[in-house]
Amino acid sequence: METVDQIRDSLIGKIQTITNKDFLLALNNLISSSAVATAETELTKEQELMLQMSEDDIHYGRIISQDDLKTKTKSWLDNKRV
Repeated sequence: METVDQIRDSLIGKIQTITNKDFLLALNNLISSSAVATAETELTKEQELMLQMSEDDIHYGRIISQDDLKTKTKSWLDNKRV
């Protein structure tokens, strides 16, 4: 059984080969009018836990700037190469 990602990738490949403008416009209208935009993403318990942990980190001030993160990451990587 194909996964959603496999089906999507297959469709993208097929769409890229279509040269008929009217067909592409009709397909675009079909996709645009679908309920895809309203579909909710189901999260696993692990994903929900990670999001809650992130919220807790923000709430308790356990955050650093993007620049500080880059500096720490570079330092860590440099030490791993030694």
